[in-house]
Amino acid sequence: MNCCHLLVAARIELVATLFAAWIVGGVVAGEPIQVMTYNIRYQNRSDGEDIWENRSDIVIETIGKSDVVGLQEVLAGQFDQIQQQLPGWQWYGVGRDDGLRAGEMAAVGWNTKKLIALEQGTFWLSDSPYRVGKAAWDAALPRVASWVRLTSRRKSAQGEPTTVLVVNAHFDHRGVQARKQSAALLRKWISQNRGPSSAILIGDLNATVGSPPLDELLLAEAAPFPVLVDAKAHTANPATGPNSTWNGFKQIADGQRIDHILYQGEGIRVVNYTTLDPRTPAGRFASDHLPVLAEIEYN
Repeated sequence: MNCCHLLVAARIELVATLFAAWIVGGVVAGEPIQVMTYNIRYQNRSDGEDIWENRSDIVIETIGKSDVVGLQEVLAGQFDQIQQQLPGWQWYGVGRDDGLRAGEMAAVGWNTKKLIALEQGTFWLSDSPYRVGKAAWDAALPRVASWVRLTSRRKSAQGEPTTVLVVNAHFDHRGVQARKQSAALLRKWISQNRGPSSAILIGDLNATVGSPPLDELLLAEAAPFPVLVDAKAHTANPATGPNSTWNGFKQIADGQRIDHILYQGEGIRVVNYTTLDPRTPAGRFASDHLPVLAEIEYN
């Protein structure tokens, strides 16, 4: 599948959908959305007690606490199961290996009672973003970012539907340069493509605040494009939950906050921010990462 096919096939008719969103008006004006990022751990038969079959129900239950979610490490079978068990949601994601179903997805899902997708697509975190399956720089694996432009099922104060661009990414776990270059690519891409929308970047960035990839995204001097903002550092109410998002199925590793929710645009207000710690009925971690959930208003 070539890049044009990926972009064109992913798009939804913009004008018709905007009109539909405007006339539905099913959500009270000003109602925030719950935004989540969650690395669900790929379906790995070597995970022992932590195999997907032992975790899937609590993972999917946790996803259902949000209105829009970015998932990482999603394989096709997991993707199918999540869709089946969350009626009323829509999903977008492609496999990083072939642009279809092969390899992990950075999937995005949204609750259709609150949100409608206007357009969507995928690009690869590489020096050739629309070359399918390419691993770039010093990355160990191909990496992708998926994006969806969403509108609320409510009218804004101006009578037009408000929109938000949601980008979900998974940075490489080994490539130092790949992570920094991926951050630079994302910052540029979001700045050039968000248009009148506010933007939310969610994902497993395999990097903590203060590291070069996060500096590239958050610091004004890092690039000539507008900065993104760390939702945790700008929440109206104090952030809650663990100070880490990594547990390795063993214990929460202190200070390892590598899963992030960032934003760009003056229309964003973060109301609450929490790191969740879902457990299976056996008391084990639901994934080797913890999900992050932010309550966000946008206009």
